[in-house]
Amino acid sequence: AQMSKAMDLLLLLLLLPCLSSLSLVFPVAKAAYDIVDFGASADGKTDSSNALLRAWSTACSSRNPSTINVPKGRFLLKPVVLNGPCNNTIKLWIQGTLVAPSSYDDKSSQWIGVERVDGLEISGGTLDGQGAALWACKEAGGSCPLGHNSLGIGHSKNVQINGLTSINSKLFHIAIFGSERVAVKGGKIIAPESSPNTDGIHVQMSSGITITGATIKTGDDCISIGPGTTDMWVERISCGPGHGVSIGSLGHSLQEDGVQNITLKTAVFTGTQNGVRIKTWGRESNGFVNGVFFYHAVMKDVQNPIVIDQNYCPGNKGCPNQDSGIKISQVEYRDIKGTSATEVAVSFDCSPSHPCRGIELQDIKLTYKNKPAMSYCKHADGTASGMVVPASCL
Repeated sequence: AQMSKAMDLLLLLLLLPCLSSLSLVFPVAKAAYDIVDFGASADGKTDSSNALLRAWSTACSSRNPSTINVPKGRFLLKPVVLNGPCNNTIKLWIQGTLVAPSSYDDKSSQWIGVERVDGLEISGGTLDGQGAALWACKEAGGSCPLGHNSLGIGHSKNVQINGLTSINSKLFHIAIFGSERVAVKGGKIIAPESSPNTDGIHVQMSSGITITGATIKTGDDCISIGPGTTDMWVERISCGPGHGVSIGSLGHSLQEDGVQNITLKTAVFTGTQNGVRIKTWGRESNGFVNGVFFYHAVMKDVQNPIVIDQNYCPGNKGCPNQDSGIKISQVEYRDIKGTSATEVAVSFDCSPSHPCRGIELQDIKLTYKNKPAMSYCKHADGTASGMVVPASCL
């Protein structure tokens, strides 16, 4: 009997490597949940919030990778938060349209919030923020709430947003805060040019963010980059209308995390207010911007194709007669071509107490009314080569 037990143990030890690889031969089963099965209705009128939350709770607690399906149709959704941590990775597959309430009396900062989730894919479909009523309130100068972001990714990791369409957000379309390794691939972000504060994608206090292949048409920044953003890659985007791609505004607070290692490559700006911009408040701050690379951009009738503004002070409140404390260094602009809608296509208005350092311009070919555009520089130091735009101040 003892010999038999020993042989069984030996056989088990020999089989362990094979057993550990069984998952490669026989994949772990995946669970799928349809929000209709949890009580959602595709009529665009019935509140499906609880149905989505129940489906999320079930998927989140499952031990197997899970998919939550939003089928074709319009599903009304009040503000929800999809909370983690979860036991597995989850895919939210949107085939239809999730519709926000047209009213704006709620106090939620996010319409669809994702919090503390590690491993999420959101694919396809449309988010309709129904922001028109709130925009009208703001336009009329009434007492209006700020509004909420259509999709907020907070304190999460390893999130992919693939081929999503977001329209008519009340505030930002996608907001990423305190997160790591978030990828936005493809998709469309659309709101009227007149819609206020409808930034396409806002990133803050986050690292390892990638945005590729997106088309963004909004009433504010196509992409806005806030304090504490590091290691961000943006490539193959189409921007316009809107305010362009902006780092900032920065320096609103004295104690503020810096922005570092930001790359934008291969972008087209059409009819935007700005192209690539860095904007800081004209007030004291210990923040910084270091290692920013703007490569291969085409400007089509852009008002301010290249701009650094360190004297931002809306309404002249809280910062008159002050210098920006944000330290800007090592910013490269290469192969930026096209047309400017104003005579001055390159403007560096830097801080007298903290001048811009290490500005590099290479192959900048911008025209205004079929003639070389002009540049303006103040408190900026760097180099320029291969220029059509005069840059004698560097």
